[in-house]
Formats: sequence, C-alpha cells, structure tokens
Amino acid sequence: MNYLMQDILLEDKTGLVAGWQQVWDPFIGYISNPEVWTALLIGAIKIVFIYFAGRLVMKLANKALEHMLVARDKNPLKLDTRRTHTIGRLLGNITSYVVNFIVILMILNQFGIRLEPILAGAGVVGLAIGFGAQSLVKDVITGFFIIFEDQFAVGDIVQIGTFKGTVEEIGLRVTKLKSWTGEVHFIPNGTINQVTNFSLNNSIAVVDISIAYASDVDKALEVLRTTVLKNYETNVNMVKEPQVLGVQTISTSEITLRTTVECKPNTQASVSRELYGEIKKALDALSIENKESQAN
Repeated sequence: MNYLMQDILLEDKTGLVAGWQQVWDPFIGYISNPEVWTALLIGAIKIVFIYFAGRLVMKLANKALEHMLVARDKNPLKLDTRRTHTIGRLLGNITSYVVNFIVILMILNQFGIRLEPILAGAGVVGLAIGFGAQSLVKDVITGFFIIFEDQFAVGDIVQIGTFKGTVEEIGLRVTKLKSWTGEVHFIPNGTINQVTNFSLNNSIAVVDISIAYASDVDKALEVLRTTVLKNYETNVNMVKEPQVLGVQTISTSEITLRTTVECKPNTQASVSRELYGEIKKALDALSIENKESQAN
C-alpha cells in the first residue's frame, strides 16, 4: 500500500513538473527572444513620441490661437477684445480635448487594441448619453450660441435672472458669474433665457439736484454748468461733455435740476457720486440752499 501511494505521489509530482515545464519553457523562450525586446522598445519609443507630439501640437495650437485672436490697437479689422478673448479660451479647451482624445487612441493602438470597436462603441454610448442627458446637451448648445452671437463675454457685467455681476468664465456647460460683493454663481447655460448686458454701450449718469424753491434758478444752473465742465476735464470716465438739462420738477418746497453725462460702461455710479460731491460744495460756497440745507 505504501509503495502504491509513493508511486502515485511520484507520478503526480512528475506530471506537475512536466506541466510547469511546459509553461516555463515558452515563457523563458519568449522573454529571451531579442525580437520581443526590440518590438517592446520600438513600441515604448512610439508611445513616448506620440505623447510629446500631442503636447507639442497643443502648445503650437494655443500659440496660433493667441496670435490669430489677439486684438491689436492698430489692426485695421478692429477685433473685439471681449469676443476674441472668450472664443480663444473656448477654442483652446476644445483643441485640448480633441488632441488628448487622439493621443489616447493612438497609444491604445500601439498595444494592439483595435480602434474600430472603440469608435463604434463610443458612438453608441454618445447617442445614449444624448438621449439621457438632454439638459447637458442643451447647456452645451446654448453656450455655443452665447459665444458666437456675442451676447456677453468674459469681463462683461451682466444680469442673468436675479444674479448680477462680472462674467468670470463661459464654459461649455456653465457660466461663472461673480457679484460685486464676492459671491460666485454657477449658472447652467441651458437655463439662461434673458440676459441684460451692461458692458456693450456707454452708460448715462443722471444727477438730480434739489434746491430751495426760493433759490435763484439761473444762478444755480450756472453753478451746475461750471462745476460739471470743470469735473469733465479731470474725470477720465466721462466720454462727452455733461449736459445741464435744466429744471426737471417743481414742488411747493423745492426745485429739481437735472444734469446728464455719457460715461464709460458701468461707471455711471462713480461719476454720479463724484458730481454730487462737487456740486454740493459749489452750491454751499455760493450760499445756494439745497433741500437738505433748507430742512436744517
């Protein structure tokens, strides 16, 4: 019985050794084959070359975009800085996605992976995602129309719904809006139905000054003209001479005088504050009572 067990164990051991030998010998033969290492080395060199070629293409593409889209003061085409900056960032992102996708496919091809099934599968998956993520597709499409229709651009001050602030970024899916108090709002492009852009045209500052009913209107108007014209010479935000329109309203206790001035976009508030201060000083110097001084 013992001899029988020993024979069985010896036979099993011999079979195991033979099986291991059948696996080990081809493996040793494979890794010791110079052609295998040559192919691996060539494949590694190709992968490294593809990677660095992709980085180089991205860098050259970004440089070309910057060169084509930069707005020069002496350019006879008079390119819009706002629009070129926004489109340049968008095209840069698209170029990065496309180049990285192509690089990944070329590297997979070096590992012997066929690209046809991957591309076919990607098409099917993309179609399924398109049906399942209609809001995402809507965001992307709306983002393209916002940029190419030049509704607003990076750096503009806009109001979208209840949010007002400076456009920090226009992405393929969301628009980043920063309010003047520091909050940052991320608004999906597909939800943008109406936009008010405060940066496209010059703004108008309206300054209403109330004086006492018994005050000399002609004298007050002359003070206004002298003061606002003097301020126009030093204020770089004013693009045209201020217009003293005259008497705006009359009540039993006061007369309101109106002055308007065209200024750079989104500077009307600072221009109005400065004019209010200078006009108040000028009226006080000539003892012309305004509403506040009459109340005192």
